[in-house]
Amino acid sequence: MNVIETKNAPGAIGPYSQGYAFGDLIITSGQIPVDPATGAVPEGISAQAEQSCKNVGAILEAAGSGFDKVVKTTCFLADMGDFAAFNEVYAKYFTSKPARSCVAVRELPKGVLCEIEAIALK
Repeated sequence: MNVIETKNAPGAIGPYSQGYAFGDLIITSGQIPVDPATGAVPEGISAQAEQSCKNVGAILEAAGSGFDKVVKTTCFLADMGDFAAFNEVYAKYFTSKPARSCVAVRELPKGVLCEIEAIALK
């Protein structure tokens, strides 16, 4: 197993890694919409979904993969009322339409509106 680490995605804020590669399998930790360069969180679900997708993409790229190789995602929303707006952004990145679970949660780290984790192939 190899730890995936990139400065192009936010560093872990707890005792975990950005992701792991095991053979041809890549598993990312959940990515919240923190800009890795500034530490800022954009406002609104669309901007936050965009940043979360970019963060997932940076980890996939660091592992030698990409959005087209994602086979499963799990998405967390603070408010299911944001589902349609979240999907609009998500669809621009995950064009291969991987299997997905999307659930509403009571709260996310840093009070963000969404979080995305992915499983991909190399």
